[in-house]
Amino acid sequence: MNVWLGMNAENFRPEDIMIIKGILEKMDANRFLAVQCISFEKPSTIFLIAILLGWERFWLDDILLGILKIITCYGCFIWWLVDIFTARERARKYNFKKFMKLTVTI
Repeated sequence: MNVWLGMNAENFRPEDIMIIKGILEKMDANRFLAVQCISFEKPSTIFLIAILLGWERFWLDDILLGILKIITCYGCFIWWLVDIFTARERARKYNFKKFMKLTVTI
């Protein structure tokens, strides 16, 4: 469990790590194996996508705002700048939400 947390610590906010650790400690071995198969978005990759393409909202399942962002020419590039600064945090929140959703269903 500690190895998994160490490998995936970048993908979550520090305050979420403690919650995740508590959930993982209560899991049986079969459920933990299923959790190990979950892939998460790397915040650094989402950050690069935000800078280079501005399409990171599609990777974070925010399709409607992604389309709106492109239609408005990235909000006259203001939206693009804001998204660059918030991309990593949004990726971490997305990963935590994905973890919570998948651990409830497993």
